[in-house]
Amino acid sequence: MTERPSAPANTDRAVPPSSIGPVRIALIDGDTGFLQVLGKRLDRLGWEHRVLSSPVTVENLVAMRLGALVIDLATLGPQGWEYLERVCTSLPGLGVVVCTGRSTVAQRVRGLRLGADDWVTKPCHPEELIARVEAVARRRRRSEPPMSSAPVTAGEVEVRADQFQAFVGDRSVDLTRREFELIQLLADAEGRVLEREEIYQRVWGYAMARGDRSVDVFVRKLRQKLEKASPGWRYIHTHFGVGYRFAPELAETTVPEGAAPGSVAGEPSRETVPA
Repeated sequence: MTERPSAPANTDRAVPPSSIGPVRIALIDGDTGFLQVLGKRLDRLGWEHRVLSSPVTVENLVAMRLGALVIDLATLGPQGWEYLERVCTSLPGLGVVVCTGRSTVAQRVRGLRLGADDWVTKPCHPEELIARVEAVARRRRRSEPPMSSAPVTAGEVEVRADQFQAFVGDRSVDLTRREFELIQLLADAEGRVLEREEIYQRVWGYAMARGDRSVDVFVRKLRQKLEKASPGWRYIHTHFGVGYRFAPELAETTVPEGAAPGSVAGEPSRETVPA
């Protein structure tokens, strides 16, 4: 007597419904079989979705009013890394999930540090990808500032959370996504020194590895942009061995001939430390 093979378990029964409502997403992917199965599940959830066979401009992504973008780097070829960075930098409010084939640890770390919110390795179950997109969208919604939130003014700089950007007058400081998240974190601390580990955890989202200098690199870039846009002020101050503090201070004036180094017109000397 031949045994009849048991039917595969219906995993859909164990999957709870979406907890965040419909999400509008786009998928840059060429895996037709995977897209077909995924599309059916997205239709059941009521999610608006469209498949892109090739990269589209940032302007077109803005026009789509997406909540998330799923990218298969294999579909994009050698330009995939550059495109991923450009999208994450230009659209800091967009959730980006990389869903691609087997990769090395170095590739996954690179993608996350370029700005991707999550990385899923194929082959994967469509429900896992959906759950990860939901998690990204949920985190984004929690962190979104109210559109009516007042800008933070420090010295000549105005930090606009609703635009993910900082301005001096009507000129943008031209911050990247990470740089904006960094200045917003430092400004919200209201003059308190933030340790490097805390900055890394809150901006990058995970624990800082020993010897990682990402915080120092980004602080230096941010400081240079701020001082170029507002040369009369100093905004970020280094506390060696600890971290950084954000406090607008007028830049020291030129030291008169004969005055003690570091002093200004009779004021006590004040040491300025670089990043």
